[in-house]
Amino acid sequence: MSIVIFDSGFGGLTVLRESRVLMPAQRYIYVADDAGFPYGDWEEDALKERMLGLFGKIIDRLHPEQIVIACNTASTLAIDALREKFPNLMFVGTVPAIKPAAERTRSGLVSVLATPGTVKRQYTRDLIREYAAKCHVRMVGSKDLAELAENYLRDGFVDEARVEAEIAPCFVEKDGRRTDIIVLACTHYPFLVNRMRKMAPWPVDWIDTSEAIARRAVSLLPHSATQLRDDKPDIAILTSGNPDFPTERLLTGFGLVPAKSGLN
Repeated sequence: MSIVIFDSGFGGLTVLRESRVLMPAQRYIYVADDAGFPYGDWEEDALKERMLGLFGKIIDRLHPEQIVIACNTASTLAIDALREKFPNLMFVGTVPAIKPAAERTRSGLVSVLATPGTVKRQYTRDLIREYAAKCHVRMVGSKDLAELAENYLRDGFVDEARVEAEIAPCFVEKDGRRTDIIVLACTHYPFLVNRMRKMAPWPVDWIDTSEAIARRAVSLLPHSATQLRDDKPDIAILTSGNPDFPTERLLTGFGLVPAKSGLN
């Protein structure tokens, strides 16, 4: 048995890291749709169609016990359609942590930093209406931050001025109050959070949902599944096929064996 962790790129490695802490006996297969990255550039219908086709290949080839969609954009767009098409498979989605942000804010000013797709999704707005109606929630759609994080992971370098420009709209001052919580609504963003703290005009609480996703995943597995593991290594599959050297080095650093073939 195995757990597939899926993301458009490598942001889901944050979820893999937390999942291993909670479920060390499981075998993991990391699937990155790098051929489709970044998802923020896609039209909704085209991306949903891609998701359904791609997950069909994942299920047919890998036969996972569970699939964790470690991507806010893919989850908010396609998880309902995936559950309907594959009713016998366990899916764990990723949604913006708006409820815990609303519970923890003192100023009532919360920002949600996300991809443009997650920002415009009705799913996200429903979360705000249900859990944060008494807060002032600013939605900040960043077109470039996921790619900046991706490049940072692979190359170890990031343009801090571009990061600062991307996060600047998150900081709001209103009636003597300031934003005190920023929801990182993309699994790529935690890799840059130390840089974000450095460039923030004032301290805020940055909410990363990686641990919550892993806890949800373990809660849905039968107890026996968390106790057994075969001797196969954890692997990474890229939809583009064979990874280049920086990507292979990144995946190996996370204890993954890069596969030599993709899913496309």
